[in-house]
Amino acid sequence: VCFIPGGLDCSISFVSHVLGKVCVHGRQKEILSVLVPCLTDLTKSDCIWQRICWRLVECVPDRWMEAVVLGFVQRAPGADTLSRLLGNLVVKNKKAQFVVTQKVLLLQYCHTTAVLQNLLGYLSLDSLRRALLIKVLQELLETWGSSSAVKHSPPEQQQYISKAILICLSHLKEPDIESCRQELLTSMMEGVKCHLDSNLPQIRRLGMIVAESISSKINTDGPVLKFQYEEDDEARELKSLLVQTPPFCIGPSLPDDDRNEKADAALPLVLESNKKSHTAAPVMPDEESDAELDSDDDLIPYDMSEDKELKTKAPVYIRDCIEVLTGSEDVDKWEATVKALETLVRKNPAATREVSAELAKILLHLEEKTCIEGFVELRQRAQVAVLTTDPIPVAKYLTSQFYSLNYSLRQRMDILDVLVLAAQELSYPKSRGKTKHSGAQKPCIQLLPGSDSSKDWRRIVDERIKSKTRRFATGQSQVELASGPNEFNSVAGHFFFPLIQHFDRPLTTFDLLGEDYFVLGRLVHTLAILMYLAVNTVAVTAMGKALLEFVWALRFHTDSYVRQGLLSCISSVLLSVPTERLLEDMTEELLETQSWLGDVVEKDPDGDCRRLALQNLLLMENLKKKLKTVPS
Repeated sequence: VCFIPGGLDCSISFVSHVLGKVCVHGRQKEILSVLVPCLTDLTKSDCIWQRICWRLVECVPDRWMEAVVLGFVQRAPGADTLSRLLGNLVVKNKKAQFVVTQKVLLLQYCHTTAVLQNLLGYLSLDSLRRALLIKVLQELLETWGSSSAVKHSPPEQQQYISKAILICLSHLKEPDIESCRQELLTSMMEGVKCHLDSNLPQIRRLGMIVAESISSKINTDGPVLKFQYEEDDEARELKSLLVQTPPFCIGPSLPDDDRNEKADAALPLVLESNKKSHTAAPVMPDEESDAELDSDDDLIPYDMSEDKELKTKAPVYIRDCIEVLTGSEDVDKWEATVKALETLVRKNPAATREVSAELAKILLHLEEKTCIEGFVELRQRAQVAVLTTDPIPVAKYLTSQFYSLNYSLRQRMDILDVLVLAAQELSYPKSRGKTKHSGAQKPCIQLLPGSDSSKDWRRIVDERIKSKTRRFATGQSQVELASGPNEFNSVAGHFFFPLIQHFDRPLTTFDLLGEDYFVLGRLVHTLAILMYLAVNTVAVTAMGKALLEFVWALRFHTDSYVRQGLLSCISSVLLSVPTERLLEDMTEELLETQSWLGDVVEKDPDGDCRRLALQNLLLMENLKKKLKTVPS
């Protein structure tokens, strides 16, 4: 740092130009890592150096202002330090104001939480800048509550905006809240609805946490919103942003001797206070404590060690089960029937086929009468058992009911889950008698209620790609897997084609292409899994062609979960349909799909969609190489 003797006036605009040019040409880290700590020390107690520093950044030309301001924000150790270094720059300079209030918060989402805390804390530390803090909060809430932004922006950006909102709320004071209480309430109601409508659990939880935080701020005395969600590290980090951390102390530090003396002086005070607290505790006399004892403690309990619980016998015939499930008032018998139904169906396939459609209808509408542990799983396993025992009529019934009136969204998703689990069971060989290698495991598809099946689907695709990769190595021999006929071969079309036919026909209570896009996402993932399980079946080529047309019709869907399912459908077609049939029967569709996949890789805001699209392009390249290596 240069000093000018004699108290002469000087201009530092040249230094400002040099600073701006160095920062904009990529040397921001090198110069500011030295300059910011130096200015931080000089401005601690010297107001003249504060004015010099303010003048330094104010004289930076607008075309270089963004690089300088962003560098100061990133390298300042705290909001109070940033306030000393920049002063009221955002009030005086429009370019700096745009960078701080618009670009960093709304147009970018790559900055760390510490940068957000520095930036928003800087706006809250001065009365002139506080109006900008309120304005920033309103614009953030407007973006957070926009249904279009929730659908089209990536989850990382939505988390970034949520963090900025929570930090803004932590800096609000009571007069600020009173001035915009109604606006906060309106924004909260609009935003939480958009987030709860999302298919992604991460987005729904972000909406819940932000809505709870806003509610706790505007309703300090009355009831507040409370949601149920998983408390993990991410949720705890977001909630911690609502509480301001104590400002970093930059005053002169005490010598070690002084610290020890102060600590020794404080120790007797603590000990004395502890003594007072111990002596102040009241002592309970023995007579009073004896009087509070319950007189019932003297009673001797009955010996119930040999008592046995009376168990109700479950029905042994399928028709008896139907009678119990439809009309019996005996709760114990109903519970025993639900628990035993799956085993009974698998042991009596001939009797089940006689009433399979009726039993499928009863199970689809079955509601829990008593609190049975695992009722949903028991009902689902019984449905799968009925469907695998008599696939064609039961599949026709379930697929027809999926598009019928007067069904809840939960029931429609139950139908999809049952179809997938039954198709999986039919497509893998059954173990007959004793198996030699019981340790061999087959791929598993888990579709629990409310779970995201796309993760399981990606795992399945990765396993399939791995199985097609040749590796030359010596080692332990492969375990011989069980073999048998593929029972899904003859019924795959009954599972697949009815689901794909009527997706574009809205009903009074069901609109897949409208507000019920969550069910559409589950339908798309179900079709992808059915396509994968149909490998080596007769109908696989027709199924692949129909699925490509289905994907093409929905390729521009706004919901990322639906688009992920569509890309999974492409993967299943490329992996299941024979290469010759793909290149001969679907050449035009594949070319169009390849062009669309290239656009997804470059432009889709969702990271998972981009990854799946790239994976599909690699699969297509592998198919081309495979075709070239085959001798003509």
